[in-house]
Amino acid sequence: MASVVTMPMSRPLTLEDFEAIRGAADDGHRYELIDGSLIVTPSPTWSHQVVSSNLLVHLALANPAPDRFVVLHAPYDVRLANDSVVQPDLLVFDTTEPDQSLPLLAVEILSPSTRHIDVGLKWSRYASAGIPHFWVVDPDGPGLKVWELRDGAYVKATSAEGDETAHVALPWPVTIVPSALTSNA
Repeated sequence: MASVVTMPMSRPLTLEDFEAIRGAADDGHRYELIDGSLIVTPSPTWSHQVVSSNLLVHLALANPAPDRFVVLHAPYDVRLANDSVVQPDLLVFDTTEPDQSLPLLAVEILSPSTRHIDVGLKWSRYASAGIPHFWVVDPDGPGLKVWELRDGAYVKATSAEGDETAHVALPWPVTIVPSALTSNA
C-alpha cells in the first residue's frame, strides 16, 4: 500500500515536497513543479505522441554531430530552479558544454490540457532559466513557432503553418513542414 502524501498549505512547494508527492504517485500523469506550484497533466494524446515521435526522428536524422548533440524525449526532468522542475516534450543537449543541466533546445507539443502552461508559464520559465532555443508545435494547426533567446528574452526566429516550410538555423540547420509532423495522427 502506498503512503499518502499531503500537500503543504499556504506556501509554495519545495523540491522535497515535489519529490515526495511524485514518488507516491503511480497514476500515468506528468508531474512538474513551476515556481512552487504543482502542475499535473494527463498522459499525452495519440496526435501529441505522433508529432513527438516524428519530430524526434526528424531532428535525429538532421543532427550534424550525433557525438555532440543528443535528442531526448519526455519524461526527462529539467531542474530550472529550486522551485521548478519541468519535462519538455523534446530536448536537445550539447554534450560539449560543461554544464549539461539545461538543454540547448526545449520543445513543447501543445495539448488541450497543457496549451496555457506551455505557451505561458513554461515559455517565461525557460527564458529566465537561459534555455537558448524554444519551439512550440501545435498538432491542431498544425503549426510550429521557433524562438531564440536574445538578451534574456525570447524573440521569434521563424514560424510555419500547415504545408509551409520553416527553415530553422539553430541549434542546427533543419527544415520542418508542420503538416508532415502529423502524418499517422
